[in-house]
Amino acid sequence: MISMWLSVIVMLVAFVNGARNEDDVEPCAKVQTDSSVVPLGSPVRATCVIRKTCPLVVGQTFHIEWRLGEHLFPGNLSANESSIVSEVFIPSFNHTRSFLACWVRASTVQVVGGVEIRAGYPPEAPQNTSCQTNLTTPNTLTCSWDPGQQETHLLTKYSLHTEIWDTNENFTYKLPAGVHRYIIPRTGFGLFSDMKIYVKAVNELGETTSEPIILEPVSAAKLDPLILKIQAVPRRYGCLQLSWSLSQQQAWMGEFRLNLEVRLKTADSPDWSAQPILVNQVKQAKAVDQCRLRPGTQYLAQIRVRYQQSPWSEWSRRQSGVTLETAPTGRLDSWTKVSGDHLHKQLNIQLFWKPSKQFRANGQNVSYIVSGKKLPAANGKVCSTKGNYCTFQLPERAKKVYLRAVNAAGRSRPTEVRIYRPKDRAVVSGVSVIPQDDRSLLVQWKSLVSSTLTGFVVEWRPLLKTDLSLTQFEITDRNKTSLVITGSFEPYKPYGISVYPRFKDGIGLPQTVNAYLRQKAPSMVPKIQIKKSWQSHVELTWDEIPLDQRNGNIQSYKVFYCDKQGTINVVGAEPEERRVVLKGLNTESVYEAFMMVSTSGGSSKGSTIRFKIEPFDAVAVVTFSTVLGVGMSFLLIIVVMTCFSNQKRLKLHFWPAVPDPANSSIKRWTSESTQDSHLDWDNEEPNPMYLSHLSFLEFPAKLSKKDDDAWLSNAEDTSDLGESICGSPFLPGYSGSNCDSVPYATVTFSGPCDSPTPKDPHAYLRSESTQPLLETEESFTPKCYQNMATDKQCFFGPCHDCVPEKGTDPRILWDDFPFLRALALNDSQID
Repeated sequence: MISMWLSVIVMLVAFVNGARNEDDVEPCAKVQTDSSVVPLGSPVRATCVIRKTCPLVVGQTFHIEWRLGEHLFPGNLSANESSIVSEVFIPSFNHTRSFLACWVRASTVQVVGGVEIRAGYPPEAPQNTSCQTNLTTPNTLTCSWDPGQQETHLLTKYSLHTEIWDTNENFTYKLPAGVHRYIIPRTGFGLFSDMKIYVKAVNELGETTSEPIILEPVSAAKLDPLILKIQAVPRRYGCLQLSWSLSQQQAWMGEFRLNLEVRLKTADSPDWSAQPILVNQVKQAKAVDQCRLRPGTQYLAQIRVRYQQSPWSEWSRRQSGVTLETAPTGRLDSWTKVSGDHLHKQLNIQLFWKPSKQFRANGQNVSYIVSGKKLPAANGKVCSTKGNYCTFQLPERAKKVYLRAVNAAGRSRPTEVRIYRPKDRAVVSGVSVIPQDDRSLLVQWKSLVSSTLTGFVVEWRPLLKTDLSLTQFEITDRNKTSLVITGSFEPYKPYGISVYPRFKDGIGLPQTVNAYLRQKAPSMVPKIQIKKSWQSHVELTWDEIPLDQRNGNIQSYKVFYCDKQGTINVVGAEPEERRVVLKGLNTESVYEAFMMVSTSGGSSKGSTIRFKIEPFDAVAVVTFSTVLGVGMSFLLIIVVMTCFSNQKRLKLHFWPAVPDPANSSIKRWTSESTQDSHLDWDNEEPNPMYLSHLSFLEFPAKLSKKDDDAWLSNAEDTSDLGESICGSPFLPGYSGSNCDSVPYATVTFSGPCDSPTPKDPHAYLRSESTQPLLETEESFTPKCYQNMATDKQCFFGPCHDCVPEKGTDPRILWDDFPFLRALALNDSQID
């Protein structure tokens, strides 16, 4: 645009400054050059011819200048009779387009002439000319080419030329500038006629032609994607049959022999086979068999086609097929975790497995059987599952189990799995985990030297999921102390990674760490709680962050607190502590505090709390300390007195022995031994219980009714009896529960206890007891009981028919008193 305006200015100036007359108007000067278009970087010569009659030079001192853009060039000046000539030489023209002007410097400086010069390159020969035939309706032939890498800086035009040899027809197709592709209509070619095709490029510096190509349009046709079907080959293991067909519009091409390419991959593989399988010269009616495949495996397949050397069609839609099944082959890698159940003398087993590099399932529906017998027909199956783990119990003496893979065609050879007991040996330390990329982690550890060490097991599982099927493992040899584990790890989720040492006779203690693929700031910050405060100190605590909200390994807790003056202090805490103590606080200031939790991926700030230290009350503390000291002194005195006092009486005071007549023995009833009785659990008699008090009375050799009455009315002669029967409802002054001790019964003897056995039977006096003597007895309604000593008197209450029948054997009356029967003495017992 600038050059155009400069040209206009030069012409106007020349016109204004030219000689004007009625007959002729000529410009003052003319600028001439060899060519206005030159190769870029080539030299340029120009001449400026100024008429001597030009007013700019008549009668004036002047000189001539050349300017190319903003650059000034000197010129050579010469003159003849009619004009003044100035020449300029530019050794290298490095502008693609510029204006060369001739200037006259006299009293003023003016342009007297100029010329625009353009520079560039001649066109390159078009490269990579290719044509492709479209066999769909309508048929066309599309040709394209590469204009070259070099920019010409000049307008370059292209034209496509074709020559049909069978008909000697020539066609030229001119293209707009910058277009390097042309679609030839069906009238410009024959499908089965050879033709010559080339491209010509032309600009102001020259023209060039591409290398011609010779082709048959049908051989340049790109066919449509094929239609594919897959099925297993009957009675041929590891083979699939691929049937294919052309599209409906191109079905007529099925009469020709075509070339095919097939690519396969297993259903669980991410990549296709590295090299497609080439099948040459086949017709549509012939299916293609692909063999040497894995039995019982699902495959995905695609196919493409071309005619002779034509471009390949696009790949067909992928189809799947399953080869015929055979029994599984190869072994399984296994990992066993054992814990003992000593109560039931069994072992709790967790068995995990995965296919080894040599294992082939050879089927679709594969299950696994764990048995205690090597022979499959033997009855010893302990587990059957379609998963990758199994839990079961075995007797403590079990040493191995057998693992098999099973499909519809059969079962694999057994994989022997030894049951290694856990050992209390720790040789692994310093386990660390470093993320490698988005799918892998590097696990490193240290190990002590051990002659029985055989290897290591690295186990990992997601901690936020409890499904045992997500547990994975790798087994390494004893010389390795690092392992790269790969899997579908999720960022910001915790994984438990354990390293177990393996010994010849068992599995050692593991070391476990929590690891993350990537970490970020925690999703929540626990709330700070004030646990206690004293003087100028405050203890702050907080709860543990839930595992699913940590987003990484907690590295530190930091508590920031400040007073009303704005002084900020920071106290840190280890991740395991979850407590800090703020010291040196002012009781007159209100404090604000918040916590920051950090992982290696970031930090999160919690909410702010406010607190104030209460003033310290010295008087209250002294008073409390005094009361506490007095109380502790009294407690110490009571404890000392209790320790050095009669422990038996203390025990009987709080836990008195309750007698049980049915389990008593009279041979231990003495006034001394029964005063403070203790339970003797070593006695041979079952459940022995003794009376807490027993009174003994000595009667005269013969007891009359009169004496008996006197005895009843005189309490001085029967002090023990009075004490024994105090509280009886049949005696004056009955006081019920006011009696300290209530004997169950009083036994009267006709002589001293150590005298020979009397001829007359002993007398037993019924007394009140908190326990009824007989089950049918009712309180305060005494029944008629026989006095064994008198054989006549009704001692326990009035009765009209209590006189015994004459001639009755007294021994028979013992049957009416089953509990008193146990009180009978014999000679052997007395002795």
